[in-house]
Amino acid sequence: MRYLKFAGLALALIVACGMASIIALDRLAQPNAPDPAVFLARASNYHARIVRDNFGVPHIFGKRDADVAFGFAFAHCEEDFATIQDVALASRGQLAASEGYHAAVTDYLVHLFRVWETVNARYAKGLPADVRSVVEAYADGINYYAALHPELVKPGLLPLTGKDVVAGFVFKTPFFYGLDNVLKKLTAPAANGKAVPVGSNGVAVGPSRSADGATRLLVNSHQPYVGPVAWYEAVLESGEGWHVAGGFFPGTPFMLHGHNAHLGWANTVNEPHLADVYRLTINPRNDHQYRLDGRWRDFRIEDAAIRIKIFGPLMWTVHRDVLFAAQGPVLKTDHGVFAIRYAGMNEVRQVLQYYRLNKARNLAEWRAAMALQALPSINYVYADEKGNIGYVYNGQFPARKPGFDWKHVLPGDRSDLIWHRYLPFDKVPQIWNPKSGFVFNSNNTPFQATGASDNLKPASFPAWMGIQTNMTNRAWRALETFGADRAIGADAFRRYKFDLAYSRRSELAREIAEVVTVDPKADGDLKAAQQILRGWDFRTDRRNRGAALAVLMGMRAAPAEEGGPPGMKPLDALKQAIALLKAHFGRLDPEWGRVNRIRRGKLDLAIDGGPDVYRAVYGREQPDGTLSAQGGDTFIMFVTWDKAGKLSSESIHQFGSATLDSSSRHYADQTPLFVAMKTKPVLFTRDMLRGHIEADYRPGDRESALRH
Repeated sequence: MRYLKFAGLALALIVACGMASIIALDRLAQPNAPDPAVFLARASNYHARIVRDNFGVPHIFGKRDADVAFGFAFAHCEEDFATIQDVALASRGQLAASEGYHAAVTDYLVHLFRVWETVNARYAKGLPADVRSVVEAYADGINYYAALHPELVKPGLLPLTGKDVVAGFVFKTPFFYGLDNVLKKLTAPAANGKAVPVGSNGVAVGPSRSADGATRLLVNSHQPYVGPVAWYEAVLESGEGWHVAGGFFPGTPFMLHGHNAHLGWANTVNEPHLADVYRLTINPRNDHQYRLDGRWRDFRIEDAAIRIKIFGPLMWTVHRDVLFAAQGPVLKTDHGVFAIRYAGMNEVRQVLQYYRLNKARNLAEWRAAMALQALPSINYVYADEKGNIGYVYNGQFPARKPGFDWKHVLPGDRSDLIWHRYLPFDKVPQIWNPKSGFVFNSNNTPFQATGASDNLKPASFPAWMGIQTNMTNRAWRALETFGADRAIGADAFRRYKFDLAYSRRSELAREIAEVVTVDPKADGDLKAAQQILRGWDFRTDRRNRGAALAVLMGMRAAPAEEGGPPGMKPLDALKQAIALLKAHFGRLDPEWGRVNRIRRGKLDLAIDGGPDVYRAVYGREQPDGTLSAQGGDTFIMFVTWDKAGKLSSESIHQFGSATLDSSSRHYADQTPLFVAMKTKPVLFTRDMLRGHIEADYRPGDRESALRH
């Protein structure tokens, strides 16, 4: 027995020594942490002023655009440094080192998409000096904040550079048109589960359709409430003409949508067919070769070294081959070997296009920025002070060879099916100043974007462009509200935005029509549910007694808007909804507000709206049977240029400017307004800001920044 104890101790000692060696070797392989004094000294190169209004929204001022970018980075870090640094680590392919094995897939994709090979090769040559100056200043602002708060910094983060900022755009933008869904279908084509339906709305109304001759713009993106693509509001103003108000993501120095003094735009997600899949024939004698044009070609093979946190300080570096064919990155799956060619490959100019859009002073300059075609997707709904309105179904549309079904897997042995350029901007679907006086998009087909006589015609565009043809409930309701009103005033514009109804042409209406015709037989609950649904008014106000049953059924049955698999059969979905409501509420018709909740800190409030209505609220089911809102309406802007071209705008955020600090009064100060479907003024100019200032400080002054 004594020998067994000694053997056990010896084994434990060997394991401990082995782990210590692994930890020591891993640490030796990592670069030394930079001296924070470098970042503190570099801050003296910038002169920015941060003014926070009485909602905590930062207004950043500086003589140069670079000063403003530095100050904005610092201000956003004060609210959400944790997310900003995770965005940077993810874009580097280094997230698994802090988050563990579940982040290894993200790190692998960074290698698969050759994010850093692209950035390193094109950063200096592909981006003008003024753009590099701004992204580098933004990185310096993050570095400065990190130097002041070393306890918050994850190992390996510093130093951030302008390349890190660019890499974030390179990595993320293809996912907005659904590249992740393409990958999922290849790796697990029979996977079950249903994506959470989300979307966005953008509406512009011109003077001819306004009751008062004004031009109006609705900015209404639907995003998750928290995380790397959650909205943050800011106002930026430099002495070099960069003056914008709108929404930003963590890690992005440029306003993504909102307005400047002259024009504005809203973005919504579109999903044209922008990624092609090729089935490769592998050499049976050499699995590092594939057939192309009648002969075997070697894959380009690179090593993805992924450092993964096991537990505590213990790290393990996993090496995986990353293969590339002539078409693009390669995936080896149980179903074959596939290459992918997608919009956004080898592109680094996303930051250039956003910067030029931010600083555009008129329609011609804005269109010139759009013509850069650096952004692979996303709809744009535009309005300006001159009364111009427009809609662009934006995309890097591959110039494909006609005569093939590009929506399905293509033969990978033909080089003539490998496209090498995109269609020019003037070939992209777009509508400008239609006679009907309005344009909109709610994640629907661009062939329903305005009045019927002004709509684009499908026959004008080749099928291989892969333009979507779907309609959402929100699209139907846009036509039934904005599209039915010939003289839209300010109150009506706001009322239509907060519309709570499902259209009788919606998918949910079809599902209800199906289930109410089923013979309930002896099922008393089903019979009662059918009676409730027959009497439902298709609205989602908090006191509504039919919405809970209908929406809970629809959440389970409706096909996902973003490419996920279809849900269950409507009748089965209804039976699940019945069971849930009986178990948790004791009735099939509780008030919708008892079920539909928004929660933040100590707040737990009933909220109007629901999935795919214009007052969009997407909730996750909780153990108590309620839905807790997690996405949908987030940052909303109403932008107006009156008949004389004078600008005014209002906004609201679902929580507030304090993203992570639950002790801040701005952690949830906007939530009651958001629930009440009210807004606050955007204090766009210095005169507007005067009298509404909560804090005023300079981040380049270390003592001032620490005091704040």
